[in-house]
Amino acid sequence: MAPNALHATSGANPNTMDPVHPTHHSPGPGASTGAGASTGTGTGTGQLGVLLLRCADQPGLVAEVAGFIAGHGGNIVDAQQHTDIPTNRFFQRVTFEVEGMDVPPAGLAQAFAPIASRLGMAAELHLSGHRPRVAILASRQSHCVLDLLHRWQADELAMQPVAVVSNHNDLASTANWFNVDFHHLPITAGHRSDQEAQLQDLLAGLSVEVVVLARYMQVLSPQFCDRWANRCINIHHSFLPAFAGAQPYHQAHTRGVKVIGATAHYVTADLDDGPIIAQGVTDVSHRDTVSDFVRRGRELETTVLARAVSAHLEHRVLVDGQRTVVFA
Repeated sequence: MAPNALHATSGANPNTMDPVHPTHHSPGPGASTGAGASTGTGTGTGQLGVLLLRCADQPGLVAEVAGFIAGHGGNIVDAQQHTDIPTNRFFQRVTFEVEGMDVPPAGLAQAFAPIASRLGMAAELHLSGHRPRVAILASRQSHCVLDLLHRWQADELAMQPVAVVSNHNDLASTANWFNVDFHHLPITAGHRSDQEAQLQDLLAGLSVEVVVLARYMQVLSPQFCDRWANRCINIHHSFLPAFAGAQPYHQAHTRGVKVIGATAHYVTADLDDGPIIAQGVTDVSHRDTVSDFVRRGRELETTVLARAVSAHLEHRVLVDGQRTVVFA
């Protein structure tokens, strides 16, 4: 995200910048039409705006943002901020009521742009009511897919799942149960890049905005990772960095660890090394078997991934290099 710019990324092309998300796409079959996870707590039922801001720390930042909103008739309902002292970086998330402002929602980005430019801010503006189009990628294991789709159906995740995509057929019945389209994209030896090209075409054709790797056991190319930077979330079956590669719980059991964990992060070209969004751990002991490790690990993977997806959908994550600021 370039400094001095106000934008919110939208759609499958990261180079296409949209200042706001004013539309609400129609949910697919089986979807709930409720408001979903909230962006803040307002005094009414009107539309909310969310500003995500980051820049060098300097006097007057909070006053500038509050003054802009109040000066145009808006009402701030939630504001969180953080200053990273060692790097002198300022981060803020502000939720405000749009109804009654003297600037239409579609014009808010343009109205705020001069302030962002003057203060050297990288800023995103999001409007409530928009449910991002999400593709869930998985291989054979179903626990993360089932959990995400259940939370969506229960209206706990404000998203529109448009596809479950897999390199195997195992999850077809799971997707069908939730009335979400299933796409089988098998990988043949020596043709991994062809399958990824098909995947990219599918995501573009479906206007996917967010990709969730719900135990998708394939390494994605640097080109894919760059295209979906900060919009592709992976769940890793350990408390990173630890026990890379296959059978992590078997490795952990062999080493006699006392905690196991899971990590959800944005995908980058550096394998399992992207900015961390959420992590979780649970205690284990010498009495636990490998099966116990695997079972507890799956429980962690579902909850940690759901927390990360929720934080992203609710615009609570600010990426700053290899780190993130995740607001409550």
